[in-house]
Amino acid sequence: MLLWILKMKKTTKSINNLLIKSLLCYLTVITVSFLPIKANAEVAITEINGENINASSEFLRDLDYETWQLVVYRSPLDEGKLLLRVIGYPGSLRIDHPQSLNVDSGRKNWLLEDTTLSNIYLVNDKRQAAAEFDLDQLINDISQNRPLRLSLSGVFTELPVPPFLVKEWRSLY
Repeated sequence: MLLWILKMKKTTKSINNLLIKSLLCYLTVITVSFLPIKANAEVAITEINGENINASSEFLRDLDYETWQLVVYRSPLDEGKLLLRVIGYPGSLRIDHPQSLNVDSGRKNWLLEDTTLSNIYLVNDKRQAAAEFDLDQLINDISQNRPLRLSLSGVFTELPVPPFLVKEWRSLY
């Protein structure tokens, strides 16, 4: 009889362990199914300067929690250069031109040329909440998808750019 009781205790413990493992597995599946599917920016057809072109577009927050949209595209107007458009939201932020964009990645540093005044669409935009920069030199210089830190004097001190977005930009080069 004692042997039978010990055997039943062991079986009950095994069943409890199996139930706990099953419950954890079930909860994991449910949790994962509610996570967002999109984990990175996507190159998509976007209307820029009145034309539909391939562009990478992503919204990011700077260290002051201001939201910025970063759009990278090959300009049909500017000799096919790869351009980075920085757009401030909610649209009330004013960006003076010309002003170089400072980009840091580890020990490397770039000053990207402000090309905003060569874009007639941005020159005529009364909100003045966007700026464009020549991204060719930066993308040509980097060989890995490393995080970047952008800063624009008087506008934002640090805007972190994650590696997945750098990968998107490199795919457009």
